[in-house]
Parts: sequence; C-alpha cells; structure tokens
Amino acid sequence: MNRLGAVVPCKDEADRIGATLAGLRQVVGTGPIVVVDDGSTDNTAALAEAAGARVVRHGVNRGKAAALESGVDALLAGEGGRDCAAILFVDGDLEGSAANLSVLADPVLAGDADMAIATLPAQKQAGGGRGRVVRLARSGIRRLTGREMLQPLSGMRALTPAAFEAARPLPPRWGVEVRLTVAILQAGMRVIEVPCELQHRVSGKDWRGVLHRAAQFRDVWLTLNAPRRRPASGRPR
Repeated sequence: MNRLGAVVPCKDEADRIGATLAGLRQVVGTGPIVVVDDGSTDNTAALAEAAGARVVRHGVNRGKAAALESGVDALLAGEGGRDCAAILFVDGDLEGSAANLSVLADPVLAGDADMAIATLPAQKQAGGGRGRVVRLARSGIRRLTGREMLQPLSGMRALTPAAFEAARPLPPRWGVEVRLTVAILQAGMRVIEVPCELQHRVSGKDWRGVLHRAAQFRDVWLTLNAPRRRPASGRPR
C-alpha cells in the first residue's frame, strides 16, 4: 500500500522539473506523483511524464490553488492514491533538494501531525522582498488562530487528505498557504513547522518580482479578511 503521494504544481519549470522529480522519488518511493502543468509554455509536461509522473494539464494558467485542487483530486482518484495517508505539496523548482522532504512527511505518516510545514534555511539566491507579505500573513494567522508561524507562506507541506478537505474550497492564487493553515487550525487539527534543507528559486528585485509580491500581498489580505466559508452541507469549516 502506498502511504505517501505527492502533488507538484508548476508552470514553465522545464529546466528544473526533472531534477525535482528525481529527488522527490527518493522520498515517495513507489508512491504516486502528480504534476499539474498550470499553463506552461515550455515542455514541462513532457519532461514530467518522461520522469514517470502522472500529469494533469491546465490549458491556461489558473493559479496555485486551482493546481493543488486538480492535483489532489487526480492523486486520490488514481491508481495508488486512494490509500495515501499523507500528501506532499512540492514546488517544481526544488531540484535535488527535494530529496530532503522525508523529514516533512514523517510526522504526518506517524500520526503526530495533520499538517507539517517546511521552514527553509537561508537561500543561496537572495530574494528581493522586504518581508511585508510574510508579516501580513503571520499577523493575520495569529489574529485568527492564536498561532505564531515562522514561515507562513512556505509552499512545501505534508498533510492528510482529511486536513486538505477541511480547507476546501481554497481561495484563488496566492492566498492558498494562509487558507490551509488557518482552516486546518480552526478545525482543531495539529499543525507543526519542520526545518527542511530545501533550496528554490526566489523572486528578484526586477519588475516581475515586484508584481509577484504585490499580487501575493493582495491575495493574502483578501484571504485573511474573507467571510468564513461554508461547505455544501451548511456547516462552517
């Protein structure tokens, strides 16, 4: 039985996806890996398939939240996915450092946490931001849950399928990490942060980086200030 599967949302990661999947395979073993190609313009999807991943394609870019939902649905419905006790969310640009994700999955598989969030070391490539989005996310999570998170925007996470369901529906685009943390804590589930030796590409100081951080700030603010959503049953999450 496969107890661990992985979902890799990505866009235009042809230069890195092969190395990321090779590292990730060391963690999940024979477990299923689903790559969600979120509107790439390069050959990310073909390279992911060549590396043995199951690929879900979005014809246009729909954002990270939609990619995660598509990926989890495909993972749990597909061969080997129904028995997964934990799901890894993995950014496509980790390259070989993805092999270090075992420490993130272990506490969830052991039943010691419902979601484990990776805290990353200093990155080899310096980022261009000043921490405004992180401070916004941290203060908002503290206000809504009472928890102080070290790296509230970390996208590398391991969680149970039940924890993921507790956070649905996800907000669009860059509010997804905050939504996951707040909803899972408010559901009374256990969330921990785990130091993990990961390296990934960070946004720079050019105009693209500035626009990216502005979009992040907007989406995090909207997520933190959105009315509490209700599932179809009418019960608050």
